[in-house]
Amino acid sequence: MNEQKKGTRRRGEILEDAILLAAWEELSETGYTNMTMESVAMRARTNKAVLYRRWNNKTELVMAALRKHLPKIKNDIPNTGDLRSDLYAYLHGLMEPLKLIGTQTIRGLLMEPMVWRIIISSMPQVIEKRSENKLMTGMMEILKNAELRGEIKLEKLTPRIISLPWAIIQYEVITKLEPISDEAIAEIVDDIFIPLLRATQQ
Repeated sequence: MNEQKKGTRRRGEILEDAILLAAWEELSETGYTNMTMESVAMRARTNKAVLYRRWNNKTELVMAALRKHLPKIKNDIPNTGDLRSDLYAYLHGLMEPLKLIGTQTIRGLLMEPMVWRIIISSMPQVIEKRSENKLMTGMMEILKNAELRGEIKLEKLTPRIISLPWAIIQYEVITKLEPISDEAIAEIVDDIFIPLLRATQQ
């Protein structure tokens, strides 16, 4: 379908927002595999050429739509009075955006070479700035609260140990190509991370 009538034609940011909203809705309703540039253009009431002037392909468009419309990870740090409960609630919250994206979209994106180039190119920065990472900051706050309650001694934990739960979750998502389940989060907390923390306190 062509652009709106002359005089009411959308341009710039208004048009781009309409396209990204259409892409988000199309992704939610039809899934990554069935979504096309043409279907997004029709939903946005524009044409494919307009989309291709901004994004080279469907992958770029989807990633832009996710950045625009996917709920941001909450910065709320749980403080339930118990380390195990705090860890579970925090990791569960981190997974909510991925569950909203859905398995098909995760699999579709992780099959795209462009996405892997982005992941690989970002790894050195993530490792280099590990202490500044928001996820690490959240984990540190949880562990500091646990230390104040006398549950652990933070000085005995290395950055690698502290980042372990998120590293396992990343591995699970990438290898299984789907959001990690609540049961898996509980296993990571109860069978891996908590026992490791206890072992370091000896």
